Amino acid sequence: MSIQRQTIIWAVVIATFILLLWLLKGILLPFVAGMAIAYFLDPLADRLESYGLSRLAATATITVFFLLIAVVLMIVLVPVLYNQSIALVEIFPSLMQRGQEWLLTVGDGVIGRLLGVEGQDVEQAIKQSLGGSLDWLVNLLTSVGSQGLQIVGLISLIVVTPVVAFYLLLDWDRMVERVDTLLPRDHAETIRRLSREINEVLAGFIRGQVIVCLVLGTIYAVGLTLVGLKFGLIVGIVAGIISFIPYLGTILGFIVGIALALFQFGTDFVQVGLVIGVFAIGQFIEGNFLSPKLVGDRVKLHPVWVMFAIFAFAALFGFVGALLALPVAAALGVLARFATGQYRKSQLYLGSSPGNIIPPRDTDS
Repeated sequence: MSIQRQTIIWAVVIATFILLLWLLKGILLPFVAGMAIAYFLDPLADRLESYGLSRLAATATITVFFLLIAVVLMIVLVPVLYNQSIALVEIFPSLMQRGQEWLLTVGDGVIGRLLGVEGQDVEQAIKQSLGGSLDWLVNLLTSVGSQGLQIVGLISLIVVTPVVAFYLLLDWDRMVERVDTLLPRDHAETIRRLSREINEVLAGFIRGQVIVCLVLGTIYAVGLTLVGLKFGLIVGIVAGIISFIPYLGTILGFIVGIALALFQFGTDFVQVGLVIGVFAIGQFIEGNFLSPKLVGDRVKLHPVWVMFAIFAFAALFGFVGALLALPVAAALGVLARFATGQYRKSQLYLGSSPGNIIPPRDTDS
């Protein structure tokens, strides 16, 4: 079969996959989430199998263990997080008012010059600006609620995802073997090699980043609670979860934490400094120990590429796209390096002169 015909077939397959993903994105969330969980836990199931357990026993053991953890967390943390979330929503208007007063007091004439207004118009301009921000936030929360937190969708995520994860984890190795038998024979070895590289990049990033998120979430939640920040637990946990997107969790957590600290402690800059210190300690540990040891350069996924992939796929396919962003980003990175290597060996790059041959070099990006 000619290269052109193979290219057309693969292009049609990829286009069909994207079209189906677009059409079915409303029901795919529990299935994609279940697949992600099964992928993440497959090495643990393999390890239990090496100790003599059957695949069914290993899968059942993992499932029961994580269900117990989920139940304990729901009993211990969910009530506290729920109460803090409700309280945070209730004080949000007061927080906006305090921020407005602070801007008027501290900013003085600087705010007026920045907003292009003078005198009494400064207060009105700030009110309009904050009002617009509040309207945008309310619209965003309404949009998220209508799209991602509908009762049916939430129930399907809670009930269907564990079932999907259980069966996929049980049959994971058999599914991989079945796919392997369907590979085109002429390119089977190349596809297997690229798949191993994608798996190494993806597994390294996900496992490393999950541990980073857990450690950062614990540091922020415990630290902010110990320094006396009223909503420190929920701010720390959310910041740790969002830290799966490099830098974003810390930035958002820092902004919200400082805003809450100023609202709660006012001009007590010692307490505000302690809140800043919690985030500084978390970033020091993450930058000097966690990321270099757990993620590192071997993962070959640039933080900017990760952020772009997550936001782009989330915009196109919603939360399902956000879950698929990392596998796609890892695959595209490996394929880009493979294509670059092939290009550097090709006549298009080398030309016809023997003197143009250049030794290969690392093309990681």
